[in-house]
Amino acid sequence: MSLLSVIVPCYNEEESVALFFEELMKNRPYFEANDLQVEVLYIDDGSIDRTVEEVKKLKSAHEEVRLISFSRNFGKESAMFAGLEHAKGDYVVIMDVDLQDPPSLLPEMFGYIKEGYDSVATRRVTRKGEPPIRSFFARKFYKLMKKISKTEMMDGARDYRLMTRNMVNAILSMREYNRFTKGIFGWVGFKTKWVEFENVERARGETKWNFWKLFIYSLDGITAFSTVPLMIASVAGVLFCILAFLMMIFVVVRKLSFGDPVSGWPSLVCIMLFLSGVQFFCTGILGQYLAKTYMEVKHRPIYVVREEL
Repeated sequence: MSLLSVIVPCYNEEESVALFFEELMKNRPYFEANDLQVEVLYIDDGSIDRTVEEVKKLKSAHEEVRLISFSRNFGKESAMFAGLEHAKGDYVVIMDVDLQDPPSLLPEMFGYIKEGYDSVATRRVTRKGEPPIRSFFARKFYKLMKKISKTEMMDGARDYRLMTRNMVNAILSMREYNRFTKGIFGWVGFKTKWVEFENVERARGETKWNFWKLFIYSLDGITAFSTVPLMIASVAGVLFCILAFLMMIFVVVRKLSFGDPVSGWPSLVCIMLFLSGVQFFCTGILGQYLAKTYMEVKHRPIYVVREEL
């Protein structure tokens, strides 16, 4: 029999733990018909509610359940990587515990795996239920990434993805500390089939992603898979140097030709403030890349396990 590992990152999801397992196991007839054993890895990302207790309660009744609990909150990226590291399956799927990734899609996804695909990924075709401003910036982010990055990133892509062992091993070989898994999926390649579905609202609880966290996450994605911002900073520096040189020639010529006294200090102040802003902006871009490099060279572990069952 083949083994399917289901990776379920959790952070303060006590209300959803049992509900997710119940919905997942509605596919049991399909699993049995296709000789698939299942292990469900709940990755507790340092929850401060009763998530761990709920998983332990579930484990006492179901031998398929496993628990990996972090010593603190390391973030969803670390939780997904931990799940991939501990997964034993021939096939591995990452799913959200809040049921926004419908377990009912698994039979269809396995159908494409049997056709020869290495990966079956999902994307939302609608963002019903999301705040309009969040949906707007999400779409703009994916459009931007398509222009500045060579790595494939689909608009509306979810972390919900079924993969073969070969693809999982390729992802595990990328042990970078600053992780942006959506980009890593595209970077490693492999033959991928995209499955579309309409947005599903959370079954229980509240989202842990606010606008600020998503903004920081988008910056991680840009700096992890594109050096275009560095090129923009360099080009801006060259253009303003040329502009400054031309302005110096203009001032000298005007002085020699017309003897024009010094004037126009308000416009001069505006120009200085503008150029200072550009300099700080370019320095900030450099700082982002430097900060990522600084964290990488420390070689800190991506996560720390407090308890494993």
